[in-house]
Amino acid sequence: MTRRAGHPPADTDTDTDTDTGTGTGTTAIAAIAAIDPHLIATRHYFVRAWSQKHQKMPLHSLSLSLQFGRFDTVAAHRAALPRHKVTRWIRHALASDAEITVRIVGADEGQQLNRDFRKKDYATNVLTFDYTQEPMVTADLVLCAPVVEREAREQNKTLQEHYAHLLVHGALHAQGLDHETSTADADEMEAYETAILQELGFTDTYARKTQSDQHGQPRTAHSNCTIV
Repeated sequence: MTRRAGHPPADTDTDTDTDTGTGTGTTAIAAIAAIDPHLIATRHYFVRAWSQKHQKMPLHSLSLSLQFGRFDTVAAHRAALPRHKVTRWIRHALASDAEITVRIVGADEGQQLNRDFRKKDYATNVLTFDYTQEPMVTADLVLCAPVVEREAREQNKTLQEHYAHLLVHGALHAQGLDHETSTADADEMEAYETAILQELGFTDTYARKTQSDQHGQPRTAHSNCTIV
């Protein structure tokens, strides 16, 4: 990690494996259609791939590198992110095979990356570095542990539940979905997230109270992240 961030990781768990599994994502498709049937026919590659392949095939394979930077509460965040769960969460969000690095960082590293790549001098919850979307998704997802922990507390969610949401969210970003381009795109992405998280056994995260960012502006759970 990370090909785009361009600096060697510190104190890193770099075990990489491929999980092929046998589950399917048909529940998410049905749930999305029930929410808004036209979402299946949008122009995004992700939606096309999902609608054409994901309904009838096993979950797509994922080559995952899970990394942790150096910060004071790293043990608690490692405990909330066992590899098999991180793999399962991301795979349920995939419309094609993927090679993804997930890196959990402290406030200093998160702020530095956000400053270097977005010119915003504060740590945000998740940064998505997307490289390719087809034929294979390749991306880095960088999550800032102190921000994730604070948001989970503010939204009355467990740390693990909020990580699951942000990892699904980041994986969708890596496949071309974006909530900042239009209201319709934001609604579409939210519908996918909701359906996937329900398939994974989580409640509707968007039914929770909105949060505030560092500047006191009201935000929903997804609007403090970005594609880099």
